[in-house]
Amino acid sequence: MSVDQEVNVGAVSKAPEAEKKRIQLSGSWIVFLVLLGAACILPFVTRNFQIFQFTLVIIYAIAIMGLNLLTGFNGQFSLGHSAFFAVGAYTAAILMDQYGVSFFWTLPAAGIVAFVFGFLFGLPALRLENIYLALATFSLAAVTPTMLKLTPFEHWTGGVQGIVLLKPDAPFGLPLNQDQWLYFYSLAVAVLLYFVARNIVKSRTGRAIQAIRDNPIAARAMGVNVAYYKTLIFGVSAFYTGVAGALSAVVVQFVAPDSFTVTLSVALLVGLVIGGVGWLPGAFIGGAFILFLPNIAEEFSKGLSGAVYGVILLLVIYVMPSGAGTLWHRATQYLSLRRK
Repeated sequence: MSVDQEVNVGAVSKAPEAEKKRIQLSGSWIVFLVLLGAACILPFVTRNFQIFQFTLVIIYAIAIMGLNLLTGFNGQFSLGHSAFFAVGAYTAAILMDQYGVSFFWTLPAAGIVAFVFGFLFGLPALRLENIYLALATFSLAAVTPTMLKLTPFEHWTGGVQGIVLLKPDAPFGLPLNQDQWLYFYSLAVAVLLYFVARNIVKSRTGRAIQAIRDNPIAARAMGVNVAYYKTLIFGVSAFYTGVAGALSAVVVQFVAPDSFTVTLSVALLVGLVIGGVGWLPGAFIGGAFILFLPNIAEEFSKGLSGAVYGVILLLVIYVMPSGAGTLWHRATQYLSLRRK
């Protein structure tokens, strides 16, 4: 066989793979656009309370995306993201309540402050691995509510009374009520941060953090600065969670120390597992799960809601052991086989 014939055979063999990837990519965009269109129609066909609930789903999804970058793609286990959620919420609340800063500017400010906290916490956490890192982050989540209640910080945090906020009106005279406006604003922020996270994962930084997750020794041998990337992704993860906290403060119109306990960290971790570890779109499924499942459990039995919650969670994990991402990948593989 000549060289030209070998090249032609190689090109033909690669063609089906390229076509398969192109079909999968176009299919993903179609699904994304359909879901985005449905999300845009949703606030016009539901009541305000339901809009409020779906806004919280989006907010939790943003926080879960940040946790996914840290745990799913970098392998650092965290039970302390409620602390970064609190940092973002209180940063936005203090700026709005005491300094009259516009809601638009509190969002990036909250993200930056949370990034700094996450980056600084990530530095000593470099010495910790696996269960010890989980214990350290758990301690951070446990101590945060107590710190927010301390008398020296009471002037800013409001102590146990917290801070009450007002929902902003829609700007530019848009024909939207407050709940609809916050829903669309949160959705826009979530879509933006989703594509940022997606680009991070596919970038050189993303390849580095995934290499650290798979084999840190080999990554170091290949010239990856393990310490730098681990602290950086800790800060980026905290940034996402801080932005989610800032949005939550305005949507709920209230922040208090007891709203950011370890329970919130566990809920975010549950949402990550249910949505799919290492699958960014699953954050929205995880956000819906941690918001609506407790309500569903209470409908079965208010006295045994915790037990019902646990049973439902076990059933979901049994059906989807790798999260919702498993179903998506199976569906795409099935459709690819049908096209052959």
